[in-house]
Amino acid sequence: MAVSASRAAPRVEISLDKIEENARAVVEMCGGRGIEVAGVTKVTCGQPEVAKAMLRGGVRWIADSRLANLGRLRGAGISCETILLRAPMLHEAAEAVRLADMSLISSMETARALGEAARARGVEHRVILMVDVGDLREGVLPDVALDTAARIARVEGVRLYGIGTNVACYGGVVPTYENMSVLLHLRDRIRNDLGVDLEVISGGNSSALPLVAADQVPQGMNQLRIGESMLLGRDVTYRRPIPGMHLDAFVFAAEAIEVARKPSVPQGEIGQDAFGKVRTFRDRGIRRRAILACGRQDIDPEGLRPLESGIEVLGASSDHLILDVEDADREIRVGDEVRFTMSYGCLLAAMTSPYVHKVVV
Repeated sequence: MAVSASRAAPRVEISLDKIEENARAVVEMCGGRGIEVAGVTKVTCGQPEVAKAMLRGGVRWIADSRLANLGRLRGAGISCETILLRAPMLHEAAEAVRLADMSLISSMETARALGEAARARGVEHRVILMVDVGDLREGVLPDVALDTAARIARVEGVRLYGIGTNVACYGGVVPTYENMSVLLHLRDRIRNDLGVDLEVISGGNSSALPLVAADQVPQGMNQLRIGESMLLGRDVTYRRPIPGMHLDAFVFAAEAIEVARKPSVPQGEIGQDAFGKVRTFRDRGIRRRAILACGRQDIDPEGLRPLESGIEVLGASSDHLILDVEDADREIRVGDEVRFTMSYGCLLAAMTSPYVHKVVV
């Protein structure tokens, strides 16, 4: 028997109205401080409807880290300016120039490859030089940024359009007025020493929104690249809800394939599980448990938050999600669905998994 897309499971339900409203709230917050917003679609694998909702909410650019996603967006008719967030591999330079209006880069090799591809296409490609202010992901260190900017400015086919940074991704470094100000000092040196006026000072990602809300952003920072906060409504540094934002623009639903009362501690000698971990268990006696038809190949179980009280996520194997439903407000039966909100990592897994249906609501 065929199942309608809206009931297929497991699935992610995507509320475009809530994404649009979250986007509008972020744009208004930033716009009051002279900051324009790039909407980041990478966690949704470049879902065109999500990008369109962000654009309706007022974002200026759409940004993604994968060329395949930018291609998907272009193929769906997204015509706004686009940003490639991850520097292209050298063999991707021609595709980067074709699909993106600007790229975030941190090496001369990339600049030269983009310049060559842009000249072959008869266009000029804009680049934003990334500067590492402490998080130790991509970016040149501040003490060599001026020299690197000077060398990029001499590459034919590319235009040094701005400088930017990224924090709170790899090292977890929190954005502050001080580390954001590094970009403004560099902007001034590039203008004074090189005679180049940069149009974009890209101060980072969703982690900078608390600075914006507290009006502690250095004057002159004029771009943020926002994904998680716009999509999930949370402050990404401490995962706190942002007042007035929707937390349930994305909901994960999965179906129960077994419900039974079982011991809360495995019986027998305990070794490693399927993922190489030795788990510990608390003896809570015999409990009612449900198994849902999804697993680590689809989601990050630690990132699921049940929408109903009294349900607890115990863990998952590749294809089975195990819940304690002893205290659930309703009796969960085989065939019933359980719904969850998700962390960023869980949403990333669900949107990437080919086994999870994506349903726009």
